[in-house]
Amino acid sequence: MNPIKPRLAVLSFLEFAVWGSYLVSMGMFLGHVGLGDKIYLFYMAQGLVSLFMPAIIGIIADRFIPAQRTLSLCHLLSGLFMCAAGVYAMSVLPAGWVSMPTEELAGTVSFGTIFTLYVISIAFFMPTIGLSNAVAFNALDCNGLDTEKDFPPIRVFGTVGFIAAELLINFVSIGGVTIQMSYTQFITSAVFSLLMAGYSLTMPNCPINKGKSTSLSQALGLDAFKLFKDYRMAIFFIFSMLLGVSLQITNSYGTSFIENFSNIEMFKQGFLDGWFAKNPTALISLSQCSEALCILMIPFCLKRFGIKGVMMMAMFAWVLRFGFFGIGDTNMPGVIFLVLSCIVYGVAFDFFNVSGGIYVDQQVDPKMRSSAQGLFMVMTNGIGASIGTFVAGEFVVNRLVESIPKSNAVARLAGWHESWLIFAAYALVVFVLFCLIFKDTKKEHVSKEVIDSTYADPENDLAK
Repeated sequence: MNPIKPRLAVLSFLEFAVWGSYLVSMGMFLGHVGLGDKIYLFYMAQGLVSLFMPAIIGIIADRFIPAQRTLSLCHLLSGLFMCAAGVYAMSVLPAGWVSMPTEELAGTVSFGTIFTLYVISIAFFMPTIGLSNAVAFNALDCNGLDTEKDFPPIRVFGTVGFIAAELLINFVSIGGVTIQMSYTQFITSAVFSLLMAGYSLTMPNCPINKGKSTSLSQALGLDAFKLFKDYRMAIFFIFSMLLGVSLQITNSYGTSFIENFSNIEMFKQGFLDGWFAKNPTALISLSQCSEALCILMIPFCLKRFGIKGVMMMAMFAWVLRFGFFGIGDTNMPGVIFLVLSCIVYGVAFDFFNVSGGIYVDQQVDPKMRSSAQGLFMVMTNGIGASIGTFVAGEFVVNRLVESIPKSNAVARLAGWHESWLIFAAYALVVFVLFCLIFKDTKKEHVSKEVIDSTYADPENDLAK
């Protein structure tokens, strides 16, 4: 085996371990310290910075600082600010805070301070997802390896890293408190970031393109907005945004919802002594396991059902994702529905991102490929995810759950179930409208060549 491949596998592992250390568990900590009604802002910020920071940092890596050094610098800054967020929370919380009622902790952790530190951190982290791919593709090219064949197995280690970080913070305790419930998740993420900052510098040098003439508007993908003149593409991008609304909701609130069961006696002492209620991050990690498996299913499904068929599967999977949460619990048989929700997540998340990227690639001129893919990601992970997280938090969860004291866990559980069913109803409406409105006049079944080229294209979501 070429030694560069295991080195790149470690790079991918560390990259996503940074994210997995806090992405699905942060809401539990914020909720406990009295910031439950602000959770959506933390996740919405992730979408907002994704609208411009990856493009800006990408220009720097292309023209001024080699990508492996830019990657190192971004992780250094991201790690320092994420560590600062954790250290700040540690400095203001009183001893024994984890056993104190949420109402007594309200106001202890300043929203403005921790939010500012967090936003600066993710502003530097989000560009590293693309930068790590650029570094990996350059290293493969330098070693004469085939990116189409050799990159996907390397990228799978990113998902493994995310899962490993989830399990680490779920099962490891510091000071008698599991990391998933504490500010130490921010410090854990920072440690992985600082490791990446050093490790990135060991990668092969990435050349810079001083003579590159790409404008800022082109790099930001603004030129691609002319695609809205095409009715079919306009409809597709609008539905991309509508589906993007769903993307971050379960990341924002999934573990907080499951943790609520541990505050109700019948679940706390229920199935397997309440194991699932006490280990929400471990349960949610099944979603990432499903992602890894569903990636392998995409080529077959595309050839068998076509792009529209695969996108319809993804949209209906979101109905099931939310619906199963809406009727599930951590006892038997309710826990089966929670597990099923995690299983269908792979279809919901991966199938639309990948098939949508292929559809865009088929419809546009190759000269607009990068900007069109950028627009697709802006509509889904930027605008759609930001709007969805805001609306879900401000108008659903805050009103049905966070308005109820944490001490009344039974009433909060009813609010959680109602919230998930509202999200499922929204996803169902989007699915039905997509089936009725979206018409693809071109051939929908995709050739093997198109699938292979999309899997290997660093602009595609799967290559992230």
